[in-house]
Amino acid sequence: MRRTSMLFVAGAFALVGACSKTENGDVVVKKPTVDVGTTTDTLHPPTITTKTDTINTPTVGTKKDTIIVDKPVVGMKKTEVKVPVIKKKP
Repeated sequence: MRRTSMLFVAGAFALVGACSKTENGDVVVKKPTVDVGTTTDTLHPPTITTKTDTINTPTVGTKKDTIIVDKPVVGMKKTEVKVPVIKKKP
């Protein structure tokens, strides 16, 4: 058990050590090739932002119907929510 966890930690450090970020946020990965050496690949991660959207949510209340009974009433209310937007880099 201890040996597999040590191998996992060593592999994680090797992966993190082979990666670097550029000034514009792209990730550069060095990966080994069949012959002795490495090649660099540039990964373009997506940009994640949020936008505000309006949805209709149900509301439940009561209304006096008779002297003894309150009648349940269902209505709609506009609510603003934040929705994630994913933009892919070209």
